[in-house]
Amino acid sequence: MVRLVQDMTGDHPARPVLVASNDPEAGGLIKAAEMGVPTAAVDHRQFRGDRPGFEAALLAPLLAAEPDVICLAGFMRILTPDFVQRFAGRMLNIHPSLLPKYPGLNTHARAIEAGDSEAGCTVHEVIPDLDAGPILGHARVPILPGDTPADLAARVLIQEHQLYPAMLRRFLGRKDQPFYS
Repeated sequence: MVRLVQDMTGDHPARPVLVASNDPEAGGLIKAAEMGVPTAAVDHRQFRGDRPGFEAALLAPLLAAEPDVICLAGFMRILTPDFVQRFAGRMLNIHPSLLPKYPGLNTHARAIEAGDSEAGCTVHEVIPDLDAGPILGHARVPILPGDTPADLAARVLIQEHQLYPAMLRRFLGRKDQPFYS
């Protein structure tokens, strides 16, 4: 979750206000805490069969942080349409395929099995339909002979780390005021 900085004090117009995860052991929580960024962990396993309960527990720290934009990364839970609609127009996701190809899981294996010559990642706006929101940008990598899904994932991850901040910067540049209300 990030907030748009009106008077830029660094090289990016967004500042993190919260790192939240559905996995209490997520490395990003440790890294964020070390950097002084507030964190929240809402373990989805405590809400088996209770998606509304999970989302309500997740919503509390989100609303308290008052983010302008929510940036999903490695968040492998499908959010309900009601949750997504609450943040319509201000929730982004990074997906490890060249959408619209290979929405969902196992993207690298699927690209290799299909005989594709390239793979990559996509930053898109989140809408209620899985991995179907407006595409903000792609980054491409070649699929090399002998690639395993893990090999390909490692190369795509490098591109994800470059693409996401660039697309967030562009997304924020389209807006003339913070999104949170």
